[in-house]
Amino acid sequence: MSKSGEQQSVSLNSIDPPAKKRKVESALEEVVDIQEVKNNTTCETNKMESVANHQNGSSATAMDIDEGLYSRQLYVLGHDAMRRMATSDVLISGLGGLGVEIAKNVILSGVKSVTLHDKSAASLSDLSSQFYLSEKDVGKNRAEVSHTLLSQLNPYVSTKVYTGDLTEAFIKKFSVVVLTNSTYDEQLAISQITHPNDIALLIADSRGLFAQVFCDFGSKFTVVDTTGENPVSVIIAGVTKEVESVVTCLDETRHGFEDGDYVTFSEVQGMTQLNGIEPRKVKVLGPYTFSIGDTSKFDEYVRGGIATQVKQPKVLKFLPLSEALQQPEFVMTDFAKFESPAQLHVAFSTLHSFVKSYGHAPKPWNVEDADKFIALAKESKLNPGELDEKLLQLFAKISSGNCNPINCVIGGIVAQEVMKACSGKFHPIFQWLYFDAVECIDEDIAETDAIVNGSRYEGQVAIFGKNFQETLGKLKYFVVGAGAIGCELLKNFAMMGVGAGPGGQIYVTDMDLIEKSNLNRQFLFRPHDVQQPKSSTAAKAIKVMNPHVNITHHENRVGPETEKVYDDLFFESLDGVANALDNIEARIYMDRRCVFSKKPLLESGTLGTKGNSQVVVPNLTESYSSSQDPPEKSIPICTLKNFPNAIEHTLQWARDNFEGIFKQAAENAAQYLKDPPTFVDQVMKLPGSQPLETMENVKRALVEERPRNMQDCVAWARNHWQDQYNNQIRQLLFNFPPDQVTSSGQPFWSGPKRCPKHLEFDVTDPLHLQYVYTGANLKAELYGIPQVRDLDAIAQMTKEVVVPEFTPRSGVTIAVTDNQLQNSNRDYDEDRVSQIRNEIPSSQELQGLKITPLEFEKDDDTNLHMDFIVAASNLRAMNYGITLADRHTSKLIAGKIIPAIATTTSVVAGLVCLELIKLAKGFTQLEKYKNGFINLALPFFGFSEPIAVPKLKYYDVEWTLWDRFEINQEMTLKQFLDYFKNEHKLVITMLSQGVCMLYSYFMPEAKREERLNLSLVEVVRRVSRKKIEPHVRALVFELCCTDDTDEDVEVPFVKYNLTHASPQTMDQ
Repeated sequence: MSKSGEQQSVSLNSIDPPAKKRKVESALEEVVDIQEVKNNTTCETNKMESVANHQNGSSATAMDIDEGLYSRQLYVLGHDAMRRMATSDVLISGLGGLGVEIAKNVILSGVKSVTLHDKSAASLSDLSSQFYLSEKDVGKNRAEVSHTLLSQLNPYVSTKVYTGDLTEAFIKKFSVVVLTNSTYDEQLAISQITHPNDIALLIADSRGLFAQVFCDFGSKFTVVDTTGENPVSVIIAGVTKEVESVVTCLDETRHGFEDGDYVTFSEVQGMTQLNGIEPRKVKVLGPYTFSIGDTSKFDEYVRGGIATQVKQPKVLKFLPLSEALQQPEFVMTDFAKFESPAQLHVAFSTLHSFVKSYGHAPKPWNVEDADKFIALAKESKLNPGELDEKLLQLFAKISSGNCNPINCVIGGIVAQEVMKACSGKFHPIFQWLYFDAVECIDEDIAETDAIVNGSRYEGQVAIFGKNFQETLGKLKYFVVGAGAIGCELLKNFAMMGVGAGPGGQIYVTDMDLIEKSNLNRQFLFRPHDVQQPKSSTAAKAIKVMNPHVNITHHENRVGPETEKVYDDLFFESLDGVANALDNIEARIYMDRRCVFSKKPLLESGTLGTKGNSQVVVPNLTESYSSSQDPPEKSIPICTLKNFPNAIEHTLQWARDNFEGIFKQAAENAAQYLKDPPTFVDQVMKLPGSQPLETMENVKRALVEERPRNMQDCVAWARNHWQDQYNNQIRQLLFNFPPDQVTSSGQPFWSGPKRCPKHLEFDVTDPLHLQYVYTGANLKAELYGIPQVRDLDAIAQMTKEVVVPEFTPRSGVTIAVTDNQLQNSNRDYDEDRVSQIRNEIPSSQELQGLKITPLEFEKDDDTNLHMDFIVAASNLRAMNYGITLADRHTSKLIAGKIIPAIATTTSVVAGLVCLELIKLAKGFTQLEKYKNGFINLALPFFGFSEPIAVPKLKYYDVEWTLWDRFEINQEMTLKQFLDYFKNEHKLVITMLSQGVCMLYSYFMPEAKREERLNLSLVEVVRRVSRKKIEPHVRALVFELCCTDDTDEDVEVPFVKYNLTHASPQTMDQ
């Protein structure tokens, strides 16, 4: 495996309040820091021993993992991988645009140290993508200049600078060596050092719109987990006793295993020899069955059991560079370009030869140099026999260019490979990867157009020409969100010069403030920015990177409530929108606005190492909302209430408990206190049994469970514990005893139903006490009672609580299915509701009482929210014999956290910006655009053409979702109906605006006649009972129509332009 040290044991402490950091009990062996060398000296020994003053961070003998900082990344990599990374020293050579992207991502990831090596001076060409260089740095050493800002990214990572020669003695100090844009001779020499010493070597190169990655992790590298996916676990219904035993899953549940997987078993009754058995190899027989080999000597299977996948390590043998060049294995990045890797393998090799022969790279768009390049390629030993001369010509013409989005994509990929080398987590690239974005080029440009002197965009102009650079500068783009993807997009826009020219503009909005957990991947932010607005902080950061950028920042949510700011006029002024959102609702809203205004939309998202990008092109592609993911599986309510069988069930139950007790019931009580009559009137309109349940909860909050002091809060928490983990379980077992059988004679407690056991409270049990401690303090917070954060004091108070005796009762109905539960909730006793209302004290008696509902916040360690949920969930898990979950896992599930890592964000943002280039060029061919799908863990890269917008028809008129009827004059409803009948031969049977029905054929005749002579604006006002705001420039009407044969036909919406709308300015 990697050279990263042994796995360490971790101690957990989850009481008063639990720390985020997990302390490593056994100290790591002290690793001598690699000495930094800033200045070259004549003596190699002096180079190795000289210590530069560039250093931050520290290398302690015992290591902490700061879960506050690494929270989202930990859910991708896990603690073990993070600990291995934190003992790894990484060398990154070459601090151009690609090198700085890799360094940024690796430093954010949390390795032990990163040494930045470069002997080159910064040039103007670097500024097209090197975001930590500026015009004033031209001529200075790139590593030295970049170090200051890179070192601020992560206080736990020691960042160093070295500007000397890469000698064998120096290289041997590192776990991983990364070479960017290096010469072939350098690569070969360093490979001869790294390979025999099992030092991981990564070679990365980007040239124009082309890129290369090579990996060599040594002759025997162990991958601990090839995919990073959670082990599959299934409940089984049967195991045959035979030589080739067949395992059948419960209730036609797909097992999800693949041939060659390994499984182990637990909780099997009868054939108990399977429990805890050494992992058995799986042979898949079907979606619901699999074979595990010989069980003929085992006992007969009776019932129950869980089969759980066991991850197996994989050992890889990498070839050194010299051999891998001759025997290349390629990771495909685009299956539509199956022949490209072999061609680009020749191209990059030929580039080294060209530079060696002529002393420079081929000049931008120079035909003579391109011809020389082709001649050298034909002589190459790597020539596959048939060269794609057109591709190689293009390679030569743009190889001196510097493309920020390409560096962004490759920088994320290579940084992930560095993390794999350090941790053994996920499958490495084996061994070559080539990537290109040739679709961004539409035509040859003149050599004179590809050269610009004195411009920071020199590297980009060498690819696309001066005219296109002016186009980018004039763009007006709206970036929605300034989180992880938003930060990367803004950085990329700044490097590319988007909105940085006359008339250009970037608008960015984000309503959130910066939190500590953001800093691990939202790299524009620093610790001193915590609790500052994301949008303004990000805007300031990119203005430093490129002072020419024109950017306006807002702190608005996008939605109907901000349409006064982001009105139709605002959208009409844009060239496009780039979403960087974290929720579906906002994405759909922005998609709808873009379709209405016919603006391109760039969409992207990430989930751990997985990412996707989508481009929406007006009149060409479907929209974002045209296709949707299937809805997430929901947990049946009865499973949560009475029959949990997985920790996910107990955590959801605990989260629901928190929301029910500390938010919903408290909100209802607070509303009652504010205005009892109005609240009761609203409650009585609720469906089913909700009025009774709501009023009972209000009475409990205001009367029965209202605490006066902390002792009352402790008593409530202790009695609530008794009810949840003792009384309710005893009642459940009274109704359904352990030996209960169903009408078919099958055991009731079998399959997914786990037979529970009640718990007996023990004040000395840390988990029991944690529940009372957190519950009591949260209850006190609700009522404004001073909290007691002393565990011993709470324990003493708990001992004084008198707990009523409980006896299970006959006649109590417990629903077994959700249908039974729904039927039981249909009706309620109105007299009982009135009685409860009378039992609640009057407003005068409750005067002075204030209840403050709690808003769940998972990332605040001091508020006890997660502590309560962890305790509540694990106690319920103990009831049902479910394996407990630590705080970290509980936070992921209960907090619905989306795992995230900087590398995926970097790649996805790069892919988005490649599509922006195509949009800016105005491409109208569908095949030019690409939607991307990646999984850096595998690694997998997939690209496809966007789906063409579907075409619909009425009569002979073709239309798509991008089309609309446009009305530019005021009309009455009758005129509107007549217009469509006469002009389009369409009879409108229904007309609606939003949720308001304005006209329909089944409407009462009097109402219909009344509306026909009103203006459409007046009809909208009357039906919606709302005024039309001055900023609204058009109304959208939806039509149901029939044609002249009386058949229903689908037609576009109507854009009814208003004459009163006034323009809005963007400083609102």
